[in-house]
Amino acid sequence: MRGGGTEVGKVEPEPGRATLERVDALYRDYILDHYKSPRNFGELEPHDLEWHDHNPLCGDELGVHVRVEHGRIAELRFHGQGCAISQAAASIASEELVGMPVADIPALSADWVTDLLGIDISPTRRKCALLNLKVMRGATTGDASWPES
Repeated sequence: MRGGGTEVGKVEPEPGRATLERVDALYRDYILDHYKSPRNFGELEPHDLEWHDHNPLCGDELGVHVRVEHGRIAELRFHGQGCAISQAAASIASEELVGMPVADIPALSADWVTDLLGIDISPTRRKCALLNLKVMRGATTGDASWPES
């Protein structure tokens, strides 16, 4: 070592990089937890609204049953099958959607979902992540178009 620095030839990691890697690992664990133990998963009877759709690129399928009270989402259940991203995104979003005014659903953007996930989503996985918002829009407005940013 020289003057309290690093060993000769040893490269120090970039400042903050280790922290970013730990945060990224935490978000990946968070997504895996929601995939393995999804919240608000199953069917809901009785329900006021429902929708079912799929991602034609990968075959993910997702449906939703929603119970509404006083203009707010009182309860919801997602059901379906798909990759870890689509199922975890539905689970994570469901926790935020309960209690939300139904009238607020159309204003939710693709960025809302990706921000909830907390990790970068590749273009090929984007529709997987957004399928839950697509079915929620379908259930609440009849418009099941893919969400935009």
